[in-house]
Amino acid sequence: MSVEMMTLERAQQQLQTYYGYPDFREGQKRIVLSLLEGNDTLGIMPTGGGKSICYQIPALMLPGLTLVVSPLISLMKDQVDALTAMGIQAAYINSTLSGKEVNERIRAAKRGDLKLLYVAPERLEVDWFRDEMSLLSISCVAVDEAHCVSQWGHDFRTSYLSVAPFVENLPQRPIVAAFTATATPEVTEDMLRLLRLEEPEVFVTGLSRDNLAMSVLRGENKRDFVLNYAAGHSHQPGIIYAATRKDVDDLYERLRSAEIAAGRYHAGMADEERAASQEAFLYDDVRVMVATNAFGMGIDKSNVRYVIHFNMPKNMEAYIQEAGRAGRDGEPSQCILLFGAQDIITQKFLIEQNPQDADRKHNDYRKLQQMVDYCYTTRCLRSAMLDYFGEEHEDKPCGICSSCTDERELTDMTIDAQKIFSCIHRMRERFGVSMVAAVLKGSRNKKVLQYRFDNLSTYGAMSDRTEKEISEMINVMATEGYLMLSEGQYPVLKLQPLAAEVLKGQRKVMQRLPAKSAAETSGGRSGGTRRHDYSQSAVNETVFEQLRLIRREIAGREHVPSYIIFNDATLREMSVVCPQTEKEMLKVKGVGELKFRKYGKAFLDFFRERSDDSYDGDYE
Repeated sequence: MSVEMMTLERAQQQLQTYYGYPDFREGQKRIVLSLLEGNDTLGIMPTGGGKSICYQIPALMLPGLTLVVSPLISLMKDQVDALTAMGIQAAYINSTLSGKEVNERIRAAKRGDLKLLYVAPERLEVDWFRDEMSLLSISCVAVDEAHCVSQWGHDFRTSYLSVAPFVENLPQRPIVAAFTATATPEVTEDMLRLLRLEEPEVFVTGLSRDNLAMSVLRGENKRDFVLNYAAGHSHQPGIIYAATRKDVDDLYERLRSAEIAAGRYHAGMADEERAASQEAFLYDDVRVMVATNAFGMGIDKSNVRYVIHFNMPKNMEAYIQEAGRAGRDGEPSQCILLFGAQDIITQKFLIEQNPQDADRKHNDYRKLQQMVDYCYTTRCLRSAMLDYFGEEHEDKPCGICSSCTDERELTDMTIDAQKIFSCIHRMRERFGVSMVAAVLKGSRNKKVLQYRFDNLSTYGAMSDRTEKEISEMINVMATEGYLMLSEGQYPVLKLQPLAAEVLKGQRKVMQRLPAKSAAETSGGRSGGTRRHDYSQSAVNETVFEQLRLIRREIAGREHVPSYIIFNDATLREMSVVCPQTEKEMLKVKGVGELKFRKYGKAFLDFFRERSDDSYDGDYE
């Protein structure tokens, strides 16, 4: 047996013992082997792709300590709670601890009592902490949310720039591992350079998650949609993101008035109130969290069944991070983006309110336009997302996104397209979507008359349409390459070569016209048709709910969120398998040996009692 195979076998033993999984996912396997071979490593993996396992398993096998740089207090606590629940020696140091507690944890690390120590990047800038760390045997520094090092990323934090100097000042340079869920090629280059990775192995393990059904809905009454969806999925945990505190508060009050157990989270709330709301969501005391983008990073709740964006996010990176918080347990889940033209105005306002240099602002406008393009595309949404992040993939539809499941017939829009392109040409390609739509509608607004556009041959050429409908057509044509929108606060429409072919009669333009309401096509779906390791229809829902009650009782006793005991996917498999012995229980994915010893007896007793009582009527 080769050294690599022996190493992998040892790693798989650790995975089975602590995590209850017989094998790594393919992407995890390559990253774990790279770290165990002593290589600096960059892993770009989707949210829910199992990034933490990629450095936690090597931490168990490498000598000394693994220092984990983590951006949020909630993220550290979540990770450490999960590790200690599995019997792995881990701790965190952050601002919630007293000086005495910090010193005790550093002493524990010096004694070799810890395998993983989590710290915030700001901690690496403190002289006394750097001195203490130089006395430890640190075998690996793992940088979580590594995109924060890049000013072109969506969560830039200057303290991440201290990681590389900290590593270089240690007596012996450790392995450096960096992880993130989303990174454009530009951000990837920044991570490699600014973290100063040496001859790194880079792994992009696939941002696509086929348990997530992505949807973009335009023209919905957003508030009605959110209330109806949350009421129809009241038994499922979900997150609703809104761009402003005002919208969060409004949706929260509406949900509560409808007797839906909801919490809220935004930066305008007191720290204690935010913490209580987050804890209620983690412990399943509330089912729905309404929040701004201040909520989410570090929330490792595995059973979120849907994420709804009440407003379009500012860029694709933020959207994929937030949407990816659904279905971390691999179960089918929904990611629904409710898009309206007002969202563009809101995001532009937020960009203008944010004090930053001209280059950063210009970049934010560029990313915003790419987000708008995504909202209007008629392509498979998963393919559009993968193209944005520069990931190679098969050019085939996912089959479950709102584009792929759109059953409306294609309509020949060539004549309307020619009117639009001709109008843009006659306006000398100097104006944006709204102005072109106003001219085509035949508006008598001040600017149209000021520029004498009422004299153009295309003025009023689409008077039978609303300006909103014309704007929608223009935006779709821009995403399909007929038009280009310049960058900046006030994008200007430019004709592209494809538009010239249409004007010459050499190409047809086919579009699916906006439906009156897309709620029936996406809002009612419970999530995908993907098959898992066991049939969804085989899950005994009565047993599943009883298992959740057992889990909740144990979680309350242990003072940890329920999913840290066992996640929903594990309970669902249990409800199918109905294990009667320890051996059968250990075959259930997610039931490791240590977790079984700690929590397994209550579940095994339930199945044995159930079998003794012969509840045959419960089975399908």
